Amino acid sequence: MSITKLQKPIQTKDNVKIARTRRQRGYHWEDTLVKRFNGLDSWKGFRLGSPSVGLPDILAVSSKHSTIFTIEAKSGTTNSLTVPFDQIIRCLKWVDNFELYHTREVIFAFKFLSKKRIGLGEYEKRELREYYKVWDKSKKITDFACNYDGTTWAIIDAKRQRLDLKDYTMPFTSRNAKTEQPSDNSTI
Repeated sequence: MSITKLQKPIQTKDNVKIARTRRQRGYHWEDTLVKRFNGLDSWKGFRLGSPSVGLPDILAVSSKHSTIFTIEAKSGTTNSLTVPFDQIIRCLKWVDNFELYHTREVIFAFKFLSKKRIGLGEYEKRELREYYKVWDKSKKITDFACNYDGTTWAIIDAKRQRLDLKDYTMPFTSRNAKTEQPSDNSTI
């Protein structure tokens, strides 16, 4: 009589499912932001479409406050969310074209979900956090990342350098909005 060991099934990546989940998270975050703007009296938010179109994720305008924002929304379960340099350029071109608005800002809306991925299909609970960072036009345009603690880092030649981007106070309230924790690292 032989005894056989039960083998744990090997988990494999389902890249199609992973990509669909990532897109759904992104769409939901963008939709939430648009609803927050549209819930305010003097603001209108618009989701502009897919990334292949070459548009920012969201356009938010207030004629009353003479303000326009282009917003790139990033959402995920990791400790770091990255913004490619071409998305920064795209947003800057949009706000630069609307000269009638007194305030023209490029905002990055980061949402770190309440579950952190620790392995393939494995998560641990953590605090949900949102950060709103405003692009500083005096900075060199590079890929950059925002960490779970709110710190921002330029990614230059696959190396991280501290990038000091200011937190932006949005016109709506969110109980999950955070500000960066102070750090004494060198900045660019």
